Amino acid sequence: MNDHVPPSPEGQDTAATPRAQAAQIPAVNVHSRRRLPSVVWIVPFIAALIGLWLVIHSITSQGPVITITFKSAEGLEVGKTKLRYKDVDVGQVKAISLSSDRKNVIVTAQLIKSAADILATDTRFFVVRPRISGGSVSGLSTLLSGAYISVDVGVAKDSTDEFTGLETPPLVTRDSVGHEFILHGKQIGSINYGSPVYFRHIDAGHVTQYSLDKDGKGITLRVFIDAPYDQYVNTQTRFWHASGVEVSLDANGVKVAAESLTSILDGGLAFQDVDDAPPGLKPADNGTVFSLFENREHAMRSPDTRVRSYVMYFKDSLRGLSKGAPVDLHGIVIGEVKSIGVDFSESGDVPRFPVEVSIYPDRLRSQLRNGAQAPDDDTARKEHALLDRLVAKGLRAQLKSGNLLTGQLYVALDFFNDAPPAKINWSSDVPVLPSNNGGLAEIQDTVGRIAKKIDKLPFEQLSGELLTAMTKLNKTLENTEKLSRHLDTEVTPELTSTLKEARATLTSANAVLSEDAPVQQDLREALKQVSKSARSLANFADTLERHPDALVFGIEKVKP
Repeated sequence: MNDHVPPSPEGQDTAATPRAQAAQIPAVNVHSRRRLPSVVWIVPFIAALIGLWLVIHSITSQGPVITITFKSAEGLEVGKTKLRYKDVDVGQVKAISLSSDRKNVIVTAQLIKSAADILATDTRFFVVRPRISGGSVSGLSTLLSGAYISVDVGVAKDSTDEFTGLETPPLVTRDSVGHEFILHGKQIGSINYGSPVYFRHIDAGHVTQYSLDKDGKGITLRVFIDAPYDQYVNTQTRFWHASGVEVSLDANGVKVAAESLTSILDGGLAFQDVDDAPPGLKPADNGTVFSLFENREHAMRSPDTRVRSYVMYFKDSLRGLSKGAPVDLHGIVIGEVKSIGVDFSESGDVPRFPVEVSIYPDRLRSQLRNGAQAPDDDTARKEHALLDRLVAKGLRAQLKSGNLLTGQLYVALDFFNDAPPAKINWSSDVPVLPSNNGGLAEIQDTVGRIAKKIDKLPFEQLSGELLTAMTKLNKTLENTEKLSRHLDTEVTPELTSTLKEARATLTSANAVLSEDAPVQQDLREALKQVSKSARSLANFADTLERHPDALVFGIEKVKP
């Protein structure tokens, strides 16, 4: 092929002949060649692959999405609030919204894949935030880190993705070691959620739940006793209220007892075996039901297996006697007042006021001394015969004052030798025990009789006589005063002179009677002479008795 193109002739218009020019342009054969992509595109491609892998990994590594319903979203934040199990992050809050009825909030949380097996139907969720409840403070670590949702993994086999959160953190989680027991009582007292439970003044557990019974006549509590104290709960264990301070007054003085300062401020419970519980009892099973007593005294009291009802009629006023007042026999409480009523007889007589009491014979048996003979009352017939004998010996019921300050009364059973004869009617629905007038009523009657006698006294006559006597006494006192003045002015000086003379006479007498006085010496000499004369006279009389003729012939001429 010839590539040479001949020059165009001068003066020829090339634009006018395009086809001629095109025919004159030679054809060029172009050979195509494949080109490789530039190295610059390799980096974005690798980045895209890594991003795709991360997306796939993120999707495949994500756990399930769950919803938790709470009363409020206080302290919760989307993208910040974590879900934790044993302080390990297992998820995060992704969204918070209101429920359709606007009464609750629904928290949507994304869990990690490894936490997919914790979504049992009994798994519990609760918000951990700073709380002060009674004597305990919890959640202080969230002051800086913020609130989080804690997970208490359940044990059920079924799973779910919708949960209802707890408003308060549970005191006992499922990995806590111990036993839970149920208590039934009449009043909740100062017990609250989380109140402590003591064993011999040691904090051994907590109150985990309380509720009012359906009939409204009692309360039910659940308590959790931590290990190892749960092993001391058995069939002979008693639970009682240990709130506040227990004050008792007896012959030894005033006793004040309290479990702890926390129980005084926040309330609490306590438990212990009865004093006569046999050793080696098996620990109680989880969920065992116990009775909750008002105080330790009632808890440690032996159970009343036998109850006998009796009615008593008193002539005394029942003011101060209330339901539950004790019934004692010589100071031993053997029962309590069950009810107080009024009985109108059909004959129109004065109404009577029956007091129904419950007697517990086993309480009296528990006071028997070792080796003492127990009463023979194992059958109803023997029990009736025993009471008949006691009534025949003077057993009567009497109202007595238990407290002079409050005026509270109680029923005392005692023996009265001068009590009129009485019998128990066992055929009636409730047997009637005979009664006696109370000591206070007798005192009131005596005071009344004295008052009546005082009223009969003639006070007007006595007042006149008393006035006359007072006038005479006044005159007597005036005369006495005059006599006293006379004695002071006239008699006293003379008496003083007389006393001086008497004193001088006594002084002279003392001088005369002293041993070295001349009179004493002369007197002694005279007495000596008298003594000699007496001896001579005695000798002379003796001579005359032997020689009567001596008076005639003389003593010398008388023959011997």
